[in-house]
Amino acid sequence: MRSASVLTLGISLVFLGIAFPANSRDKPVRIGYLQSDIHHLACWVALERGLYGKNGVEVEVAGVFKAGPEEMSAFAAGALDMGYVGEAPATTAVANKTTRATVLAQVNTEGSAVIVGIDAPQRNMLDLAGKRVAIPGYSTVQDFLIKKVMSRFGLGQKDVNMIVLKPPEMIGALRAGQIDAFIAWEPYPAKAQTMGVGRVLLTSHEIWENHPCCVLLASDHFLSMRPRDARAVVRAHVEATDFIKSNPDDAARIGVQYTGMDVPTIRLAMKNVVYTYDLSIEEEMEYVDFLARMKYIQISDPKAFVRKFINQEILREIIKK
Repeated sequence: MRSASVLTLGISLVFLGIAFPANSRDKPVRIGYLQSDIHHLACWVALERGLYGKNGVEVEVAGVFKAGPEEMSAFAAGALDMGYVGEAPATTAVANKTTRATVLAQVNTEGSAVIVGIDAPQRNMLDLAGKRVAIPGYSTVQDFLIKKVMSRFGLGQKDVNMIVLKPPEMIGALRAGQIDAFIAWEPYPAKAQTMGVGRVLLTSHEIWENHPCCVLLASDHFLSMRPRDARAVVRAHVEATDFIKSNPDDAARIGVQYTGMDVPTIRLAMKNVVYTYDLSIEEEMEYVDFLARMKYIQISDPKAFVRKFINQEILREIIKK
């Protein structure tokens, strides 16, 4: 009689979707990051040092993307559970309801630069008026930064000829004279310098000190179905970030492995990046304001959006332990 009751209960749980869920903990967490983006070093450190497994979760790299908007398309298609991605494209996709996702931790602040040719005459942003400047994509962090500094110098949107190029293509385009400048995440600015192709006109630190850049994002479906695994990934991220700070040389070697670039380039790039998991609501509000002014997004209540978009509780409970 007891066996029949247990069987009946088991069948009921199946119908309720409680027992044997399709996305069980046996499946790896599908994670993505940007191609050769040294901002995402914590992900590579966690992979190489087995930090995901140490925290009780299996992870598989389900996508390596050339820019943030591409990665957000993968989230929208249901191809990713979590990912390292720029805060601006993540904000754009979630605000425009093309995907449902939540920020669980910061990945880095700063870490981008405006690069001009090694012998270029330009000395400040005003000198780029009428010039061709490459950005990784619209609604990216770099798009925000270049437009922010243009505004500071009194340049309008039509005063600079903005074109979209993926960062791996930017150095070659600059060397060939197809563009006059580019803004990209590290290590592409550093690589332009070590190759003798370009020099720094402005770092993102000079444009907006301590600006948030990349975040660790989770799809809302994954977060609701597998909250323990999401927390395990965040714990691994925290440990990887602390490792980078304590062991920069070892972390640099991992950066070389994942970017294919040389040690001097990676070390130079890492000097321009601040690795952190600490979240900031105020800085996210600035992104929201910019994206709304550029008409990339339309939201009625920015504060309510940001409170929902950034989950601070998971990180707080992890770093308290």
